[in-house]
Amino acid sequence: MDTNENAALTFYTVGEAARVLRVNPVTLYRAIRDGAFPAVRIRTRYVVPAVALAELVAEVTASGGCVDIAELVAKRRTAQEANRASGGASW
Repeated sequence: MDTNENAALTFYTVGEAARVLRVNPVTLYRAIRDGAFPAVRIRTRYVVPAVALAELVAEVTASGGCVDIAELVAKRRTAQEANRASGGASW
């Protein structure tokens, strides 16, 4: 994939996301199934939102240290649940 193609992606396959993160795809599949990494399930396939990788990079850059993606996902879920409970928009 060239950089222009990457810039236009909305979703990555798990294999593509694993290559970006430099991890084994099996590791990423496990994290997704455990609810520790954001993904969209379409029947038997998973895709990773490009924005999830961009947010991960932004968080790591801002923190200047190690970031636990499971903690980020948990915080995001809590915020989404609070937003729904207060009458905010949801899908």
